[in-house]
Amino acid sequence: MRTLITEKELNAGVNRLAAEINAEYGQRPLTVLGVLTGSVVLLADLIRKLNMPLRVGVLQARSYQGATTTPGSLHIDADMMPDIHDRDVLIVDDIFDTGRTLLGVLNHLDSLKPKSVKTLVLLNKQGRKEVEVEPDFYGFSIPDQFVVGYGLDYQDHYRNLPFVAALEPKEIDQLLS
Repeated sequence: MRTLITEKELNAGVNRLAAEINAEYGQRPLTVLGVLTGSVVLLADLIRKLNMPLRVGVLQARSYQGATTTPGSLHIDADMMPDIHDRDVLIVDDIFDTGRTLLGVLNHLDSLKPKSVKTLVLLNKQGRKEVEVEPDFYGFSIPDQFVVGYGLDYQDHYRNLPFVAALEPKEIDQLLS
């Protein structure tokens, strides 16, 4: 695997994102929703750098199933999410790939009547977008490669890496055998 974003670069990126969120919301209360499971590392690092009163919740949205590296249909489970009616909401996700996950989450949340919704992703993958939505905030642009680390996984492997790396096809094959 090849490192794309080092631990030091990730830390600087999260600090920059937190500064942007702090500037955007000031002291207005904010509800931060992490999209499980890939966002947990980013979510934990980010919320400790935010200055406004905030509530934290999670929802699960997944489109990758089993050994695939291409997205399938989106499944959303919002049972662990707090009430967001008439609240400012920030969705935190690990990666913007095709955009279908983010669009699905936005459509789901819209029915719950929040005051506002903004989106933040760690990684904005180039060349794969299939929707008209763009993340409001993102940490890094990356090439169209399958990445792991800092919460991102392949078949639940590699989430614990403190950096982001491109997973090579031979490494995927090794995990499948």
